[in-house]
Amino acid sequence: MKSDASTSAAALKGAGAPGRSGEPRRDAAAPAPPRLLLEEASDLLVVHLDFGAALEACERALRGLPPAGAPAPAPAAGASMEVKCSLCVVGIQALAEMDRWREVLSWVLQYYLVPDLPPKVLELCILLYSKMQEPGVVLDVVCAWLQHSDNQGLPEYRAVAELHLRHVLLPLGHVSEAEEFVMGSRAFGEEQREEVLQAVHAARLQLKEKLSSSLEAQKLNQEGSFSHKFLSLLTLLRQLWDSAVSRLLSLPLKKSLLAALILCLLVVRFDPASPSSLPFLYQLAQLYRRIRKLTLAHLHPLALRD
Repeated sequence: MKSDASTSAAALKGAGAPGRSGEPRRDAAAPAPPRLLLEEASDLLVVHLDFGAALEACERALRGLPPAGAPAPAPAAGASMEVKCSLCVVGIQALAEMDRWREVLSWVLQYYLVPDLPPKVLELCILLYSKMQEPGVVLDVVCAWLQHSDNQGLPEYRAVAELHLRHVLLPLGHVSEAEEFVMGSRAFGEEQREEVLQAVHAARLQLKEKLSSSLEAQKLNQEGSFSHKFLSLLTLLRQLWDSAVSRLLSLPLKKSLLAALILCLLVVRFDPASPSSLPFLYQLAQLYRRIRKLTLAHLHPLALRD
């Protein structure tokens, strides 16, 4: 421990001491090249499982590379593009492991323009968002990449197109767009086009079945709600009728007949002054008189006995 402390102290003294030219030495060490940072990030991701440190190493390395849209130096252009692509792949895996997959596309687009995205990075984004059931996030980006003329000559173009078809368009239900894309794209040969069209037709049938089942479920729900409302209305009418009958039975005879007459007028809704209603009123009056006579005849003998 003492030797380590003395060594670090000597190093600090040596760093602050002037050189032969009389100028003080620089304390900050030179930044590590992107390739070494790529190896460090891969080691942190796979071996140490330190995903935050791996992402930080990728970002430090990407800051040392040419920004998006800027041409790299001609001798190191190929190597720089390969290192940049590998750094983005490691960064995507680190974000996914930290459950920050929603940031992946925006993070990648900090370092690439959409037409310049490497096919490997784009395929990884498609598979990631498809696995998380959010394929609509990459829809516009992949469409723009596929429509760019410089990308249509790449050997990976067909793989990206098929991934876009199977993992983006069809899961989103864009069956017509998928069929138009297959018929108008040069990425598919005759046999491949037939195979892909079969998948498109199967997806269309599945979509129709889902729509029909959802419509049936909606119809059943509407019928169930209508029947529930109808039963509630019948229950309410029954309660009103029971209360009205119990109220009429509690009233005296005259008031009960008058209430029955008013109830008939309200329910039947006929005009008492019209000639067609006179027979009904006459029969109602006769019924009232008979009931009255029977009641008085029943009460009269009791009065004589008293």
